[in-house]
Amino acid sequence: MRREKSAGAVIFNPRTGKFLLLHYPTHGKGHWDFPKGHVEPGEGEIDTARREIKEETGLDVEFIFGFRDEITYYFRDGKTLVEKKVVYFLALSENENVSLSYEHDNYRWLSYEDSLKTITYETSRKTLIKAQKYLEVMGYGDKKIQD
Repeated sequence: MRREKSAGAVIFNPRTGKFLLLHYPTHGKGHWDFPKGHVEPGEGEIDTARREIKEETGLDVEFIFGFRDEITYYFRDGKTLVEKKVVYFLALSENENVSLSYEHDNYRWLSYEDSLKTITYETSRKTLIKAQKYLEVMGYGDKKIQD
């Protein structure tokens, strides 16, 4: 079995109360998820998340201390079984001007409720639920501006 590790972040705009989702145009219709990418040798998880967010969205973000969620899933790459671990952090950006990389074909800034409906995978929905709860504990829930 091959093992892979990626890192990324749930990105939240505290001014608008919206979350950033990226569309990955793979596997048929593709899928909606958070920015993330492979951890390079010698690179820390936060460094990977920061680099991948910059590469995939063009955004500079501020990480919120204390939030870390790790998910694990399995998939086949040909005949090889792959164990994939993804570490998600929580980051803030008031800049919603996204510059997509070649890896993505769309993005959306969505409310919490619309994000839950749009995210493709249940594991990512669970990460969003944890991130929303953490934001509320940290006092960001009161700062949201509803449309």
